[in-house]
Amino acid sequence: MKAFINIIRWIVGLLFIFSGMIKANDPLGLSYKMQEFFVAWNVHWFDNYTLAVSLVMNVFEVLAGVAVIVGWNMKLFTRLLLLLIVFFGFLTGYALLSGKIKECGCFGDCLPMTDLQSFLKDVVLFLLILVLFFNYKKITPLFRSHFFSSLVLIAAVLFVCFSEYYVLKHLPVLDCLPYKVGRNIAEEMKIPTGSRPDSMALTFRYKKDGKIIEFDANNIPDNLDSTYIFIDRYDKLIKKGNDMPVIADFSLRKLNGDDTTLAILNQGNDYVMVFTQDFKNWDSQKDAFEKIATACKQKNMPLFVVTSSPDDAVKLFDQNAVVILRCDNTIVRTAARVDATYFFMQQGNILNKKSYADADEFIAQIK
Repeated sequence: MKAFINIIRWIVGLLFIFSGMIKANDPLGLSYKMQEFFVAWNVHWFDNYTLAVSLVMNVFEVLAGVAVIVGWNMKLFTRLLLLLIVFFGFLTGYALLSGKIKECGCFGDCLPMTDLQSFLKDVVLFLLILVLFFNYKKITPLFRSHFFSSLVLIAAVLFVCFSEYYVLKHLPVLDCLPYKVGRNIAEEMKIPTGSRPDSMALTFRYKKDGKIIEFDANNIPDNLDSTYIFIDRYDKLIKKGNDMPVIADFSLRKLNGDDTTLAILNQGNDYVMVFTQDFKNWDSQKDAFEKIATACKQKNMPLFVVTSSPDDAVKLFDQNAVVILRCDNTIVRTAARVDATYFFMQQGNILNKKSYADADEFIAQIK
């Protein structure tokens, strides 16, 4: 029994450490996923706090995982883990049953899971944690020294905090987003070869004796009489397709509204794009921009400012030196986890991608 509990302890601990670290690699991604839930619940006042919650949650997941493996204060942590997995189960269950959330983000973008897979994972974890919850007294500490165990926990917390600080300033260490180095944006916008579209059926709805009855277009009975009251018709999804491109809705527009996406992605010259949602912190980023702008000018390389706040960009930049492009905010924050992020491009190919904090490294790449 003790060996069985130890196996469960390691499984639960490692899963929580992995889950926390993979999300700590991209805490902004988790905060955006939280905002999806709040939008579904029509709760918008919490949006400004999702990043803080994301940072704390990632630290706690890793802390809890390490605590279980180390065997530190198991009475407390088995209870906390039980509460946490019930909360996660509620979220994944809601995503599964409501259909309003696409993927729960349990393991971030690096390991996407369907809603059903996420929910089943939480059910299994719940059962495993229950075993630990009822047998916490049988768990022997990994180290004899309580002081050393505490040091391990403190080191884990500090490591996760530093990791989150680093990626928020320098971009995720492991880039699992569609706009990562090596990808071709134009190619990723195409529908995959061999994919299939959604299978739809025209469906008619009638009401008879207080009940709603549906018929597809090929199976409408010939004996419909006046007791059948027509309600409406709609396209019913029969089978979900897989014809969505990896990058959808990517669009670059000039200030006058003209779409210039393909013209830019297919141009012959190498070029640089800087993605930024807004310019709230631009004063601290101005030096990096000026360095990169100077390097682009020396190389006769076009420089594009891609933003969801073009009106603010117009006030900041000389349009004879840069081209300002309008882009949807969701696209910008997906492409650029750090505001601002620089892309070194060759046609649609992403050759390099750096945060403003790594401007010198970026310049070395384009020279």
